[in-house]
Amino acid sequence: MKLFFTNLLIFLILIVNSSQAENNKDLYEKLDSFGDVFDLIQKNYVEDVEDEKVIESAINGMLQALDPHSGYMNTDQYIEMQEETEGEFGGLGIEVSMENGFIKIITPIDDTPAAKAGVMPGDYITHINGENIQGQSLQEGVEKLRGLVGTSVEISIARAGEDKVLIKSIKRAIITVQAVKFRREENVGYIRLISFSEQAGKGIKKAIKDLQKEIGEKNISGFILDLRNNPGGLLGQSIDVTNHFLSSGEIVSTKGRGKRNIARFDATKGDLTNGKPLIVLINEGSASASEIVAGALQDHKRAIILGAQSYGKGSVQTIFPLNDKSAIRMTTALYYTPSGDSIHKVGVIPDIEVKSDFSSENEIDKQLEYALDLLDEKTTIN
Repeated sequence: MKLFFTNLLIFLILIVNSSQAENNKDLYEKLDSFGDVFDLIQKNYVEDVEDEKVIESAINGMLQALDPHSGYMNTDQYIEMQEETEGEFGGLGIEVSMENGFIKIITPIDDTPAAKAGVMPGDYITHINGENIQGQSLQEGVEKLRGLVGTSVEISIARAGEDKVLIKSIKRAIITVQAVKFRREENVGYIRLISFSEQAGKGIKKAIKDLQKEIGEKNISGFILDLRNNPGGLLGQSIDVTNHFLSSGEIVSTKGRGKRNIARFDATKGDLTNGKPLIVLINEGSASASEIVAGALQDHKRAIILGAQSYGKGSVQTIFPLNDKSAIRMTTALYYTPSGDSIHKVGVIPDIEVKSDFSSENEIDKQLEYALDLLDEKTTIN
């Protein structure tokens, strides 16, 4: 415990030392106040408290005060985060953020309990197992959603356009994300990218080659890349995926604090589709890495972007491991498309807007149908 508290003070002092502001003296006094408050809690709070939880909450509160995507991960949560990027983890299968004091659904992941239960992008979770979560941290809410595989959790959902709160009981499961699915739609190659896990780039490459072999490379009229309800993932995989459809040019740049913290990523591979017509499908649940791909292909006029305006998560989070095997996730930069536009809080605006309830199993997929008709028209004209 003493080591944990020491690490926290070192972390806070490093933040102070990194600032050249004239009010350093005031900041050091605030650090002293932090220690005083911690001491008062230990001695005077009405109940015994776990010192470690108090400190973890303090760290998390400090980070979440910056933005909803920054936060603290204890050792177990850090391990879970690493498992998620590898493509397998436990839970309901949702990507979430915090907004207006409630958990907001960025997107449900395909074929997971949440998606099958009808959870939709933009839903707000207000209660978990009947407990009001307003005022709790995102991490506290996420921990309540997680549990033993096979057990159920009841969530209350507020949804735009619905007068009543929706109550859903969802059974927890091991979430295995198959990054890429693909199929033939007559002479069109349809590729669905579910998440930007470590398998994304290789999966897209395989899908393109298998579809070319099945349909015949000369017979393919075009490709559809479906990024709807894709919450994003690894930056490197978004670059790799975009590379498969470009021969040259900038894919994305990131700009952090100061002129030196600028990085630019360019296409280095040839277009695996040989310039065939490409349509990218996006919706409100397309976020982060999905927006990098869609934005780059749109700016280079390599693809028609079709669907609904994307989520607008254009920030870069860096993981900083701490000495006690915990870690923090902190926003360190923003993404910019090749044209220099930031997608943060804006999203990617489609070239052709076609709204559709993508999560509904009973509804015809209007966006996909529109894309297929558009490719058919292009083939006819050509």
